[in-house]
Amino acid sequence: MQFQLDLIEDKIEFFEANNLASLEKKIAEKIEQNRAILLSVRSVSHQMQIDADGHKHFSAVVHFKAK
Repeated sequence: MQFQLDLIEDKIEFFEANNLASLEKKIAEKIEQNRAILLSVRSVSHQMQIDADGHKHFSAVVHFKAK
């Protein structure tokens, strides 16, 4: 039996929420989880959209990269 470990070098994750505070909380939790596997944030991109009813929708893409 052969056991091989591959290092994750890049990881992109997508997040969405109905309010900015919730989105920030989700991203912060994921940052802590990814620190455990030695990934740090390389970039963050975010958007806010308003639907026809006036409700806001927040989304973000976070690119993690090996340290």
